[in-house]
Amino acid sequence: MPYYPESLIQELEEVARQLRIESLRMIYQRQSGHPGGSLSAAEIVAALFFEHMHLKSEEPNWPERDRFLLSKGHASALLYSALARRGFIAPAELQHWGELTCSLQGHPDRLKTPGVEMTSGILGHGVAIGVGLALAARMRKQKHRVYVLLGDGECQGGIVWEGAMAAAKFRLANLTAIVDYNDVQLDGPVHEIMPVEPLPDKWAAFGWSVLQLNGHNVRQVLENLDMAAETHNRPTVLIAHTTKGKGVSYMENDSRWHGIAPNAEQFQQAMIELGGKA
Repeated sequence: MPYYPESLIQELEEVARQLRIESLRMIYQRQSGHPGGSLSAAEIVAALFFEHMHLKSEEPNWPERDRFLLSKGHASALLYSALARRGFIAPAELQHWGELTCSLQGHPDRLKTPGVEMTSGILGHGVAIGVGLALAARMRKQKHRVYVLLGDGECQGGIVWEGAMAAAKFRLANLTAIVDYNDVQLDGPVHEIMPVEPLPDKWAAFGWSVLQLNGHNVRQVLENLDMAAETHNRPTVLIAHTTKGKGVSYMENDSRWHGIAPNAEQFQQAMIELGGKA
């Protein structure tokens, strides 16, 4: 397993902080979006896009690139922030997010935005589409990996488990799912709306290798991604325990911030807490 120096960990933690700031700024300026789930997955996206995945921003369709699927597509502000910082899109485009003529729509569109691998909107499709991409890689004898980021509330949908069954059947070791397990969805706590526990046991029963981690600990994210890559006989799911709205005190663990934008006063407070500029 690779050794990750503390300097790299700190660098990625700073990237995650910047992704939170930029995501929230986009949502505030547009007065629309989903801050809670964007903030909760910042370390996961930072670790993937800025260390773990093999990508070429100057060649978005490089055949050997790793594929990242944002199954929880409503967290698009986070993905767009990462793509801009990684060089896939111009940072100035972030200011026009959601405009009809802009390539950055409310949900990611693979036909419009470089670096987007899956058009999303309807929840639950990421695992099944990931199965297709992973199978295609095997058939073409390509070595790249496929990563799917989905929400815990999304795991309430049956299509997730149809994809999980297929992945296990075909022993797709090149497929890794990551569950942003913050226990909050649109209308309240996941464990009250429709409980998904015992979630690790369910994935294991479907034939997956299961790893659990602190989704805000960059070192744990990187090390668990490495363990997934070293599993050669079945797909792996990382159940990343996170906090909805992480980093902004009044948003944390509050379902009201699943899909609303802050007002001017709230945005200013959030920037103070995140160390950004309002």
